[in-house]
Amino acid sequence: MRSVTFVDDNDITLLESGVAFFPALIAALDAARHEVLFETYIFAEDETGDAVRDALARAAKRGVKVRVLVDWFGTGHRVTSRLGLVLAEAGAQYRVFNPLCKRGIARSHRKITVIDREVAFVGGINVNDDWLCDHADGHRLPAPRWDFTARLRGPIVAQIHHEAQGQWTRTGRLRLRKRLELFREMRKQPPPSCASPARAAFVVRDNLRNRTTIQRAYLQALGHARHSVLLATPYFAPGRKFRKALAHAAQRGVAVTLLIGVGEFAIQDAVAQSFYPKLLADGIRVVEYRKTQLHAKVAVVDDHWATVGSSNCDGLSLFVNQEANIVVDDPVFAASMRAHIERGIADGVEVCPQEFADIGWLRRAVNGCAYVGYKLVMRVCAIGYA
Repeated sequence: MRSVTFVDDNDITLLESGVAFFPALIAALDAARHEVLFETYIFAEDETGDAVRDALARAAKRGVKVRVLVDWFGTGHRVTSRLGLVLAEAGAQYRVFNPLCKRGIARSHRKITVIDREVAFVGGINVNDDWLCDHADGHRLPAPRWDFTARLRGPIVAQIHHEAQGQWTRTGRLRLRKRLELFREMRKQPPPSCASPARAAFVVRDNLRNRTTIQRAYLQALGHARHSVLLATPYFAPGRKFRKALAHAAQRGVAVTLLIGVGEFAIQDAVAQSFYPKLLADGIRVVEYRKTQLHAKVAVVDDHWATVGSSNCDGLSLFVNQEANIVVDDPVFAASMRAHIERGIADGVEVCPQEFADIGWLRRAVNGCAYVGYKLVMRVCAIGYA
């Protein structure tokens, strides 16, 4: 298992939702001179997707080496085919992660862009319209989808580039010997650096050496929490270790607040709500976000530790899918993240212990059945979920 290795002297900017992210991304793509590595889970055929696609195509036509990797399940079979034709015509290289689930059920849920090895974007924002729901009928949302991406410059970009380049190589056709050589290369870690402002670590989850790296980063932060924990996630269904870490922090007197998205999938809401009685009994504050679709996967611990990325706090992200997060040890970035989450909490509805204790037996039964079903599926699909 890889440890969380921080590097210093990074310039990191938090971008809230597509309103801030897509103009910054397109501007960076238009300024690209040599190379673009681009990964996403969803690449939609809408106005936003067209704008990003066209920026990638423009870069390729200028002679920039553009490599685009999208997830087959997240983007959809027909869209991946049409997108590939457009990008290939422009001269970009294009691959699809795990088409037709030929390599199992794991998905590439990562959202990463690296440009000229100088600037990188890592976060949770897919390539789709902020105002449209990203599933079912794609109905218009009451407010833009709430999500975040970090823009990074500095030494951390080299780590992100190394991983993105490795992911591109792994998704191609490789002989066994080449795969073993790549695996050995990816095991190498950069030397740890001394403490200084804007320290950051790039953490990924895969099904080889980094199976629990993101969860481990969370557990370490929760174990060292002294004052407060704010965590926002669209889907809440972590394993027992994660839930115990939250409970132990609250029992030590740490103010723990969970901001959980609801209203997207009824079954997922029921799974999350099955945990509420124990969370509330442990002294954890639970707030449901109902303003719009919550897609952010962010957290801040005390006054210095923060994370943003693609990993939800559920079984699929922590134990099955491939994910990528940035962990930042910096008081300025943490303060910015805290302010955003606190605004989200203000827009939410707090779960009252007494009101939840009075829910009917039918709802309790539905929540319990949802949890049992989810746990059984995770036990089959994932190693380590409990």
